[in-house]
Amino acid sequence: MSIESAVEPAGQHRTATPLRSAEHHAELAAPARRAYRLVADVTRWPVLFPPCLAARVLESDRDSERIRLWAIVGTEVRSWTSLRLFDEERLRVDFRQEAPGPPVEWMSGHWHFEETSADRTRMALGHEWSVSGTPGQERQIAEALDRNSRAEVAAVARWADLAHPVEELVFSVSEETVIHSSPQQVYDFLYRADLWPERVAHVAGLDLEESAEADADGALVQTLDMRTRTDDGSVHATQSVRLCFPHERIAYKQTTVPRGLRGHSGEWVVTPVAGGTRVTARHQVALDPAAVEEVFGPGTSLAEARQRAGALLSGNSMRTLESCRLHAGSGPGVAGGGGR
Repeated sequence: MSIESAVEPAGQHRTATPLRSAEHHAELAAPARRAYRLVADVTRWPVLFPPCLAARVLESDRDSERIRLWAIVGTEVRSWTSLRLFDEERLRVDFRQEAPGPPVEWMSGHWHFEETSADRTRMALGHEWSVSGTPGQERQIAEALDRNSRAEVAAVARWADLAHPVEELVFSVSEETVIHSSPQQVYDFLYRADLWPERVAHVAGLDLEESAEADADGALVQTLDMRTRTDDGSVHATQSVRLCFPHERIAYKQTTVPRGLRGHSGEWVVTPVAGGTRVTARHQVALDPAAVEEVFGPGTSLAEARQRAGALLSGNSMRTLESCRLHAGSGPGVAGGGGR
């Protein structure tokens, strides 16, 4: 079965329980196609949508894709795969969860953007779902869905209404390093962030909580409150949620970000190689255009802000990995690469 044929039209479902529906709307002061592109590119969702922690495209073809999402739903971190069908001519995205987690039996929906006049758009986010649980569970799911839908619709409106296109504000940087230690040693250093104040010079303090969420696709979920020391000696506080997949990768999203940013997510990827471990540090960043000059200085352009923010984040990653190398006792030298 193709991805496209697996996304059924709205109103069709395969459960015997009653189907519920809801639709959330917003009026945008922006072209419909700009708003559509924000929704169509799921890889940007972690820095655009507050509930979304991480997103991966598992497979795709011309007009459809299969994705995995991790998001905060209510008070829990949940993960699921969705099938999405794109209709760029009608500016519509249909989606369906591939295997909803109990007590949800069915979850599907759509995004639709309709241009009502020049640079004015009516946006709709619709859902259809069925639940086999108790009335209390049905109410919790409906409330969580309403809360997340409102947050996502508001986020699309905020980003679409900006004077700057998202391509000028959202960017990625990455660095790669080979450490002459085992993947287990390297992963353990990154995972044990509670010890970073003792091990990493720019970490001034850190509080960590961990939970094993049943619906997080095997990830251990950590919440970090971290105080980071900058080169000028000042300290800023951030909060992050991390998804830890043992000995392979740690994905994270800052749920509170430093001044100058609207969003920041990323991951550490640990890969065994001959003689050691390759570590890739990736960042995806969304600038706050209203704070660029306040943070980076009067007259700073967006291009300059991207370069400086990327350099700061890459520098912190490399300093963390240098601390990892020293702690793991891998010997002198770090083979580095990557760039911005």
